[in-house]
Amino acid sequence: MKQYVIIGNGVAAVGAIEGIRKVDKDSKITVISEEKYPVYCRPLISYYLENKTDPERMNYRDPDFYEKMACEVLYNKKAVSIDQINHKIKLDDGTELPYTSTCIATGSSPFVPPFEGLQTVKNKFNFMTLDDTFALEKSINKNSKVLIIGAGLIGLKCAEGLHGRVANITVCDLADRILSSILDTECADIVQRHLEANGIQFMLNDSVIQFDSNSAVMKSGKTIGFDILVLAVGVRANTALIKDAGGEVNRGIIVNDCMETSLDGIYAAGDCTEGNDVSLGQKRVLALLPNAYMQGHTAGVNMAGGNESFDKAIPMNSIGFFGMHVMTAGTYDGELYEEKNKNTIKRLFTKDGRLKGFILIGREERAGIYTSLIREQTPIDTIDFELMKKVATSVAFSPENRRKKFGGVV
Repeated sequence: MKQYVIIGNGVAAVGAIEGIRKVDKDSKITVISEEKYPVYCRPLISYYLENKTDPERMNYRDPDFYEKMACEVLYNKKAVSIDQINHKIKLDDGTELPYTSTCIATGSSPFVPPFEGLQTVKNKFNFMTLDDTFALEKSINKNSKVLIIGAGLIGLKCAEGLHGRVANITVCDLADRILSSILDTECADIVQRHLEANGIQFMLNDSVIQFDSNSAVMKSGKTIGFDILVLAVGVRANTALIKDAGGEVNRGIIVNDCMETSLDGIYAAGDCTEGNDVSLGQKRVLALLPNAYMQGHTAGVNMAGGNESFDKAIPMNSIGFFGMHVMTAGTYDGELYEEKNKNTIKRLFTKDGRLKGFILIGREERAGIYTSLIREQTPIDTIDFELMKKVATSVAFSPENRRKKFGGVV
């Protein structure tokens, strides 16, 4: 009997568990979880703050998932090292777990710059886990003045979650626009205006140079008073286990399409990895929930002796702010097709006869079809792309391809 160990208990871990059980119904699976909760959907933590969901509905799988999968979960435990020679994983309590193969699904952690005076701030929080969210909720009240450092996805979703529960919210960022990793200035302006119309204030192209208790001195010379500080500057992949074991890492753990690391018998999946982005043709960290699951499933199948690869990873985001939908995918390189007005925009990018990326803001469209075209690298001359530009529809495919992709009678 094999012994599988999965380090981490997020979406990638679920994929690995289900991948293993697809091939091996009986061998032991042990999951090491730093948190004390069953697997949950992290993107929903802002909706918890808005009272739109609760911890039970945030679960990513049913309560009996681990029992059905015959898994043992070790909660509140952390893996600290891997002994490749003896095939053992050491935990922070000194326990050693033997393994036949293991999957590193350790995710990422908040990056906190060394701000001067940060230690003087009493009420400071990250915003990545349920415990972060519970602690933040416990500290706020209707009179709270909140300062959020970081105008990326995490910071802005935190701002939306806090809206209506505090007195005011200010978001600052060193970049000159919000969502700078996925939007250009024009697109970011549309989203920013919408957020400002809902009461969120911004200080962009500015950064904190010093904290002094409940005030922040900015590079611009301005001073901001606050009661609550949220640090959402960014995240870094948790690569230490593989790096310390001598494995190959860059910004993330380097994996191939089978999710194998450079170390024998050790796989990795999810936000801690750096894999192939097919829209770019390069390796990069793709910290996205759908990719995490598919990477995990691939790792699990291969750990159990099966044969699976995942070579369709792309960057993609589907988010909403106060009713405005923002969807992006792929890379923004190539010939541009654009439709826009004051409050909405649609951009499709094509290159080498393929759809490479898209941006959709304030529009209700079947973006999954565009995403599929990018993932599958579908030649656009095999579909009615002029129709597809106007609307994402299965009608743009030939009857034969519709049957293959969507099934049923066409």
